[in-house]
Amino acid sequence: MGARPTALVVGLGLPADAPVSWLDALADGFRDETALVGASVAGGDIARSATVVLGVTAMGDLGGRAPVTRSGARPGDVIAIAGRLGYAAAGLALLHASVDRFPELLDAHRRPEPPYACGPEAAELGATAMLDVSDGLLQDLGHVAAASEVGIVLDPASFEVGALAEAAATLGVDPLEWALTGGDDHALAAAFPRGVRLPPHWRVVGEVVDGTGVRVTGWESAAGGWDHFRG
Repeated sequence: MGARPTALVVGLGLPADAPVSWLDALADGFRDETALVGASVAGGDIARSATVVLGVTAMGDLGGRAPVTRSGARPGDVIAIAGRLGYAAAGLALLHASVDRFPELLDAHRRPEPPYACGPEAAELGATAMLDVSDGLLQDLGHVAAASEVGIVLDPASFEVGALAEAAATLGVDPLEWALTGGDDHALAAAFPRGVRLPPHWRVVGEVVDGTGVRVTGWESAAGGWDHFRG
């Protein structure tokens, strides 16, 4: 939403026999990740639980700006992406296939690298809508299209899938499918007014049009992604 990250509040449920070493490693992970953005764990709660339950609330400072929501995209805007797409999905597919190669993709699944600085940057550049890609680009841009009451058209030639190509060939899949439907990379997708000069790490991949839903030019399987409540 364009805020600068400031703090996390963590709610943690643990079994009584949880190893202290596991808890130390969890705390180290929080420390290392929040340090990337100058934030910290500000508090929370710990309780006994039959299984590990972890709930995290992230807070940030908008610096006086209005939040960038999902509902501001307008026909004529461009759709741009910051961060990687498809890497985590490729890593998960490799793990399921017991393929112990392509360490960059395996690491992307195990520990994603969100482009944290690009959120406030997009807000300063005038982004009209934005969200992170956690459930797949098509699925998540569908939320923008629905909230903004617009359509979104994506250009498949604009996606960078070269790093995924060899792994995709190994598993016999289309790398574009990972980029369009794979989640957990936590890239940022944003709409910008046409004509805004975007830094190179923002890739324009489509446009906002009159209509509804998300479609990919010339790509038949323009659906997919993770739905937490799908039967």
